[in-house]
Amino acid sequence: MNQEKERTKIATAFFAVSIALSSAFAAESFVTWNGANGNPQIQTGLGNWTETFGYWFFYTDKNDGDGSNVMWAAAMDPPYYAFDPVIEECNGFCGTAVLKGGSAIEKPFVGFGFSVVGETSDTDHTLAAGDASAWNGLCITYTSDVDLLLQLGPGPISDPNGWILDGEGPDAEPALALSYPSATLPASKTSNLVRVAWSDFKQIPSHLSSPFIDGETASKQLSIISFKLQADPGSYDFKICAIGPQNGTCPEKCTPSNSEQGIQNVRGAVAAKAILKGRTLNFTGIKSTATAKVLNSLGQVVARGAIEGTASTLNLAHLDAGIYMIHVTGKAVNFTNRIVVR
Repeated sequence: MNQEKERTKIATAFFAVSIALSSAFAAESFVTWNGANGNPQIQTGLGNWTETFGYWFFYTDKNDGDGSNVMWAAAMDPPYYAFDPVIEECNGFCGTAVLKGGSAIEKPFVGFGFSVVGETSDTDHTLAAGDASAWNGLCITYTSDVDLLLQLGPGPISDPNGWILDGEGPDAEPALALSYPSATLPASKTSNLVRVAWSDFKQIPSHLSSPFIDGETASKQLSIISFKLQADPGSYDFKICAIGPQNGTCPEKCTPSNSEQGIQNVRGAVAAKAILKGRTLNFTGIKSTATAKVLNSLGQVVARGAIEGTASTLNLAHLDAGIYMIHVTGKAVNFTNRIVVR
């Protein structure tokens, strides 16, 4: 009898702890992510113990026969992309989508987003799903030269190659990306704050054979949230400044990127800049030794040079016409500029 009472006490205590833990997890919520805070991980409140949730990934139309890519606002080390430098530079998640037509019938595109829950385990890279219906929808602060398609990826999503979290996005595309429940974020070159309810997400007709699913249903089994930028061939700037639940604290305006604010040297006298005149890159506001790197759309360094004061220049006559990123670093300066070589 005593043993039975003891077992009952243990079971009761275990049940109480289980309820407490469940309540603790249930009490967690989506903390609005604001890129100006510099945090690379989005705290969705649904992330699992693998800690693989909330990190930005990207994908392109490479598998569709096109050759689009993204010119990021800061240099990174492929193939394992960590977007910390981009977020630090942009005060958000930003870049220039360079869309190139190819053999695909549809317009070229790039996409980017983050996982809501994370991988199932250390060995199972399937992206788990969580119930995000309590968010009621999403708030987003952004800028974009063209419309963005905000998409909900219901899951779990099979991810055998780990491309989403390992940064191999340019080689793949989510299997059902074209038929995800979606809502359109209108083009806006200035800061735009939108609040989208789950009911606003509609499934776009697609050639892919997938079951119909609306936004409210997708929110209850959500694996990823993504943005798709699709347009005619050309270059288009975009920036995701903040994202959170529908009633989250997304700001009305984006915080300017470091280069937009004008990164100053430690004395704060003059803003440091890189200015292209013809095929010669000129530097202003740099009073100490620094290094300049020129990167192409693949993140490859195609030119570099030492800067010794404001009189320094860098000859870019050997470069093909296109968009490049300039990254200048030194003891008293650190900034990124985008240039267009014609």
